[in-house]
Amino acid sequence: MRKNGELGTLTLGQQEELLKQLRQAMAERNPSQLQVLRAQLEQVRAQLARAEDQLARTQVTAPFDGVVVSGDLSQSLGAPVERGAVLYEVAPLTGFRVILEVDERDMSSVSVGQRGNILLSAFPQDPISFVVEKIAPVSTANEGRNFFRVEAKLDREEQRLRPGMEGVGKIEIDQRRYAWIWTHNIWTSLRLMLWKWLP
Repeated sequence: MRKNGELGTLTLGQQEELLKQLRQAMAERNPSQLQVLRAQLEQVRAQLARAEDQLARTQVTAPFDGVVVSGDLSQSLGAPVERGAVLYEVAPLTGFRVILEVDERDMSSVSVGQRGNILLSAFPQDPISFVVEKIAPVSTANEGRNFFRVEAKLDREEQRLRPGMEGVGKIEIDQRRYAWIWTHNIWTSLRLMLWKWLP
């Protein structure tokens, strides 16, 4: 199978050759040869247009400004690329969303529309506010506990943010007494144990 570059070179050479033969057939007034050469010329032009179209589609541009988060093309220079192969992963520089992992014991206090703040490890002096937009219905296990994925949207655009940054987030809920805050997890665990063991 010929590569696109080779096909383009062959068809350009064939086109030039057929044009010469076509001029010669016109000079010799040979109508049957003219028809054959015109058909061959159309076929070569179609192949050339197809090769040019494929080459035009090999230039890949992201539909947004962003930063490359994975992929290193320098490692595969000169190697063939298969159709559908992932070369790069690009993340946008704006429109970030916050993914919070909320312990299942605290999920009863979280709802869509609540506000909160996140403090990133990279910028510990500058909290960023957010609004809860979505709560995933499925939990994930981590370190022997279940966490729910809560998605939130930042209130303001931050140019210094990058994908994958981590920190600590707090979601604002209604006011609770200090005694309830300190003993809530203990009482919840005791209730579960009692319910489990009582008939």
